Amino acid sequence: MIDNANRTALVTGASSGLGLETSALLAEDGFGRVIITARTAAKADAARQSLLARTGADVFETLTLDNDHLSTVEAAAEELARRGGQIDVLVLNAGIVPGSDLVKTADGLEATVASTLIGHHLLTMRLIEKGLIGDAARIVISGSEAARGDVPTFNPLDVDSFAAEHFNGDMEAAIEAQIRMEPPAKHKAGSTYATAKQFVVWWAAELARTLPAGVTVNAVSPGSTPETEAGRNAPFYMKRVMMPVLKLVPGMSHSLADGAGRYIEVAGYGDDITGKFFASKPKKMTGPIEEVRLDHLDNPAAQQALWNVTTKVAGGVGYPARH
Repeated sequence: MIDNANRTALVTGASSGLGLETSALLAEDGFGRVIITARTAAKADAARQSLLARTGADVFETLTLDNDHLSTVEAAAEELARRGGQIDVLVLNAGIVPGSDLVKTADGLEATVASTLIGHHLLTMRLIEKGLIGDAARIVISGSEAARGDVPTFNPLDVDSFAAEHFNGDMEAAIEAQIRMEPPAKHKAGSTYATAKQFVVWWAAELARTLPAGVTVNAVSPGSTPETEAGRNAPFYMKRVMMPVLKLVPGMSHSLADGAGRYIEVAGYGDDITGKFFASKPKKMTGPIEEVRLDHLDNPAAQQALWNVTTKVAGGVGYPARH
C-alpha cells in the first residue's frame, strides 16, 4: 500500500461537482497536500472551507486558474514553482458542456476545447518544464462516453474526412479550424463536446509516448453525473429535459462519488497502463469502467496532428511529441 501522507495532488475545476468530490476523496485517502483550482480566488476559498468542513483535514491549498484565459494558467504554473514540491497525482477535471451558441475565449478558441484541453495542456507542459511532476506521477484527464460515438446527439468529428474534403488532407489545418471554430467548422453543441473529448483521448495517447518511465497519463470518463455544474451552459433541451430524465432512469446516471471514484481508480493503476481511455461499457453511461478501443480513437496520425495544433494554439508551448 502507498503511504499518501507525503504525496501531493492537484485537481482543476475543484470549486464544485466532480472536482470538489475528487479533492475530498484524495484527502480522505490520506494525501498530505491537495491543491484545488478554481476560476476565482473567492470560489477556491469557498471550496477549501467546504472541504475542511467535510473532511476535517487541513491539507488543502488554493490556486486561481481559468482555462478560458491562458495567461492565468501561466501565472498558476509560476505560483506552483514558487511554492515548490512535486505533484504526484494531477487530475485535469475542469470543463464545460457547450450551449447552442458558439462561445470563444479571450484567446480566440472555442470554449469547450479550451477548458477541456488547451488550458490543461499548457498547465501540464509548464509543470513538466519546471520539474514539478513527480517521478511516479499519475496524470488523469477528464474524458467522456461521448467520445465513443455511440451516444445519441453526440457525434465526434471525423477528422480524416473533414480534412480530405476541406483541407486537401491536412489534418492539422482541419483540427485548428475545429479548435478555433472557424469555417468550414460548424458549432453544434453535442458534436462540439464529443469532438473536444475525442481530442482529449488523442492528447493522452500522444503525451504518453513522451513521458519518462514511471509517469502515466490516461483519459477517464467520470460517467453520467448530472449533479455537476459542467452543464450550466448546455442547450435548454439538454439541461431541462435530458439531464433530469437521466437522474430518473436506472443505470443512466450515478453519484458524484462514483464519477470521482473513477479518477481515483485509474490514478492507482500501475506504470504499464498509460495512454489509454477508460469509460463505461459500450452504449452504457455508468457502471464498471474498461479500456475503450475504437478505430477513430486509435489514430496515431491524428494524435500527432492534434498535439502539434494544441502546442501552437497554447502559444508554442509543447513537450516534444517524440524523442
